[in-house]
Amino acid sequence: MGCELRQWKKEDAESLAKLLNNKKILDNLRDGLPYPYSVNDALGFINAMLNSDKNSVFAFAVVTEDKVVGSIGIFRQKNIHYKTAELGYYIGEPYWNKGIATEAVKRACCYVFENTDIIRIFAEPFARNSASCKVLEKAGFVLEGTLCANAVKNGKVEDMKMYAKIKERFQD
Repeated sequence: MGCELRQWKKEDAESLAKLLNNKKILDNLRDGLPYPYSVNDALGFINAMLNSDKNSVFAFAVVTEDKVVGSIGIFRQKNIHYKTAELGYYIGEPYWNKGIATEAVKRACCYVFENTDIIRIFAEPFARNSASCKVLEKAGFVLEGTLCANAVKNGKVEDMKMYAKIKERFQD
């Protein structure tokens, strides 16, 4: 099952809200997303992405068979890290284990490397999230190390892994 990446549309709000009303997904994302996640929350996110700085935020709906099945974004960092960007993504649970996340990561990285001056894309999944780690590895990211006691999620101290993909080593 393949996927496409496209710009968000306001009509995607209902699908996005359904995908994010899943504790299994939220438990692997950073804090700040409300639960339950409403259509209004989704509209706020979509509007923010559509109105963001197009040189700093590369946010896409992940689409399979004309359905929004997830979200992926690459976010340029600031100051001395301005040629570095952070990757974040999720796929709705009904679409797990179908290769969609790996393909979306590859496509998003390809777009950013080919259309910007960004030279490094990194991701920091929770160390316990083996599925996300596998996605990154299959998409050509290299594990740079474990960030011990790097976050607190749901009241628990968590290790995270640091993965990166470097433009000069990029191959699709």
